[in-house]
Amino acid sequence: MSSSPDRGATEPLAALVAVFAVSAGLALYAGVLDGALASATGDRNVATPTADSVERRLSTAGVVSPNRTANALDAVPTGYDGNVTVRAGRRWSAGPSPPPDAARTRRTVSVRVAPATVKRGTLRVTVW
Repeated sequence: MSSSPDRGATEPLAALVAVFAVSAGLALYAGVLDGALASATGDRNVATPTADSVERRLSTAGVVSPNRTANALDAVPTGYDGNVTVRAGRRWSAGPSPPPDAARTRRTVSVRVAPATVKRGTLRVTVW
């Protein structure tokens, strides 16, 4: 085997430039990833998942019982205030009046308005 002085050697300046380029790339990637994750969690609408929980608490076999409206406020996440309103001819509501900038969601549900009487109505959940 012949030994050559030119094999396997790297210029120190080229190695430093390569290390700098890789480090800068990683730093940029981490900064972009951090910004993307922060905006994804910061602008989250908590009303939609809360409405899912509220609807599960209010309904039996897919039909909302408006007399359970006060208990539905237990589904509001800790640290938030909420308002739950069910409408189907009449209006049932629980919780304080929401501010104008609160996160809101509304969905159509079946509402038991009397024994053996079900009407189409709306469930509105507001979280702030």
